[in-house]
Amino acid sequence: MKFLAPFALLTVATFMATPLLAAEETPQLTGCAAKRQAISTQIEQAKAHGNSEQQAGLEKALSEVTANCTDASLKKERENKVLDAKHEVSRRQADLDKAMKKGDSDKINKRKDKLAQSRKDLQEALDDLDK
Repeated sequence: MKFLAPFALLTVATFMATPLLAAEETPQLTGCAAKRQAISTQIEQAKAHGNSEQQAGLEKALSEVTANCTDASLKKERENKVLDAKHEVSRRQADLDKAMKKGDSDKINKRKDKLAQSRKDLQEALDDLDK
């Protein structure tokens, strides 16, 4: 009887782990397919909450993504977003440098906060580039 208890525990653990392993094997969607999937998920949530106006807007967005989205155009759009974010970081850094030369601590702190936000936006744009 003592022999069967560990065997039963191992069997239960194996059955519980199987769905987790299957979930890991599903490929991660990227590009337009990921965008369509995200919108479809939002449509299902809108249906579940009875929000027909949001659902209609999302269905329109889904039809436009289906008709117009290409992976190349999406990648180009994301690359432009990264480029814009890099320019913004450079501009914010120059503003901070100017404030530091003047020595106004209030402006320096504001410029540091804005620079930090711009860097965060840049990182998000870089992360989106791979999606």
